[in-house]
Amino acid sequence: MDVSRRDLAVLSGAFALGATGVLFSGSASADAADESAVKENVDILRKALLEQDKAKLEQVTAPQISYGHSDGRAETKEQFINGVMTRKQTVKSLTFPDLKVAVVGNAAIARHIYLAESELEGKATTTRIGALQVWQKQDSGWKLLARQGFRLPA
Repeated sequence: MDVSRRDLAVLSGAFALGATGVLFSGSASADAADESAVKENVDILRKALLEQDKAKLEQVTAPQISYGHSDGRAETKEQFINGVMTRKQTVKSLTFPDLKVAVVGNAAIARHIYLAESELEGKATTTRIGALQVWQKQDSGWKLLARQGFRLPA
């Protein structure tokens, strides 16, 4: 069988396209798995905040976390967890609607609304702010590295 240079070029081009497809499909499924894992950790964080679960808060936050509030305060991991554990209001419900996650390598960005119903000294309060979270893939999984709350336009 005679194979021309043109036949080889066509075959090698087809092989290259096929290999690229395999590489990108593997990457896409890895991104989908990471996206799912980040969403799961966002929900673990939400439940830990609601239930004041110190072990879960420790589990999903990085030692280097910068936790920013909508009033401009920024807290370390110790300050953040202590604040959750000693809060005075009773949180009745906490949801994170409109969650969107984008994974880029070993980092992920999560955006959502922070919607809480709470009570303090018999007075009901609703908190509705925006939140931006930065997650990083560390040795034992995805960890919250930074969070910033912000006021939403009226």
